[in-house]
Amino acid sequence: MEKVGGDLSALATRPIGRLLWEYSLPAVVGMVVMSLYNVIDRIFIGRGVGAEAIAGLAVTFPVMNVSAAIGVLIGAGAAARVSIMLGQRNHRGAELVLGNSLVLIIINAAIYLTIFSIFIDDILMAFGASEVTLPYAHDFIAYLIPGMFVMNIMYSLNNVMRASGYPRQAMVTMFIGAGCNLILAPIFIFALDLGIKGAAIATDISMTIGAIFVIAHFCRKSSTVHFTRGIYRLRWHIIWAIISIGAAPSIVNFTSSAINVIINRSLYLYGGDIAVGVVGIFNTYTSLLCMIVVGISMGIQPILGYNYGAGNIARVKKTFWTAAIAGTIVTSLGAFVSVFFPRLIAKAFTVDAQLIAATGHGLHISTLVFWFVGFQIISTALFQSIGMAGKSIFLSLIRQVIFLIPLLLLMPRTFGLDGVWASFPTSDLAATVVTLIMVFYQLRRLSRHNPVAR
Repeated sequence: MEKVGGDLSALATRPIGRLLWEYSLPAVVGMVVMSLYNVIDRIFIGRGVGAEAIAGLAVTFPVMNVSAAIGVLIGAGAAARVSIMLGQRNHRGAELVLGNSLVLIIINAAIYLTIFSIFIDDILMAFGASEVTLPYAHDFIAYLIPGMFVMNIMYSLNNVMRASGYPRQAMVTMFIGAGCNLILAPIFIFALDLGIKGAAIATDISMTIGAIFVIAHFCRKSSTVHFTRGIYRLRWHIIWAIISIGAAPSIVNFTSSAINVIINRSLYLYGGDIAVGVVGIFNTYTSLLCMIVVGISMGIQPILGYNYGAGNIARVKKTFWTAAIAGTIVTSLGAFVSVFFPRLIAKAFTVDAQLIAATGHGLHISTLVFWFVGFQIISTALFQSIGMAGKSIFLSLIRQVIFLIPLLLLMPRTFGLDGVWASFPTSDLAATVVTLIMVFYQLRRLSRHNPVAR
């Protein structure tokens, strides 16, 4: 079993740059691999089924975000809490978090998957499906529902695996699942002629294989944190500790669902199914970039949490700024490509000339201020990692709720379809200003109240 330096105390002593590389690289690769599930499906479906199928997949984004939100709520919260407890040398507490998180995953998945199964068509229509796109959206989600449960287990426990000192193994388990999907997707879509259903089935199988590897890790007694007796009885203080910390990234996914409903409806109103297809490509591209930064943020969480728990604020600050620069570089490069070469991105997903032209126009406008999103994501992770759930939740909300939703409701009334696309950079700019103010204030406050930082 690999751990960083064979000892979690390395989080307090090893150079920040090296730690960031060792923890964030596996996390980044893992998150990118996770995104590849969507990218692979959309490329094969867009080229093998058609533009309407891409639009149908766009409608499923809110449903998948709800599933992801449940996984993030438990996984991110458990990972942050495990890091802090290991920093405080509370090994038993870390294992109680692991056991409680597994039970929470099962309970929550049972509830929301039952609702999806019963009301799937009504939900998809409410999320913006049309008569043309509903059959594609229904087929994909109906066959994906079984895989959502194992997806929650794989992603949530993968976070805990990374936080407990196994970043490379966490990366490998993500590779295994995505690699299977890359092989199986074209087989089920083309060779077996199952179309969009085949993409969902391939994803289900791949997720299950990845989940088996994650569970096997925690079944081994040699793992730093592992399954053992007495850790599965739900304890309110542990549940609250998990949920309060995981609430911020989870809210991002929940609000993404609400926002995608507004976006899909606005785009269908002003641009029809083609415009909804554009947002499918937009979401896939920007999600891939954000996942890279989220990977960086997940990689720094054990470092931030451990050192905050140990009272070493100087290392907390240095880790944050190093990660913030890295995250900003990622989203800046992504924004550069999408602003100046948007048609190249569109051509990777479709051969439909009308969809390529519409995507080029939409991407050019919507990502004008995407440069700064990386800093926002890392800043949210800072507050999450040091246990300041309220501030982390607020930062999660300002970009996607407080600013974006009102803009999506108001700007299209004046500027039509371009108003939908322009809502994104306007929201990004406003959120960046607020984030900068909060981060500088918090870092100064940490320095004043902790002598280790001086």
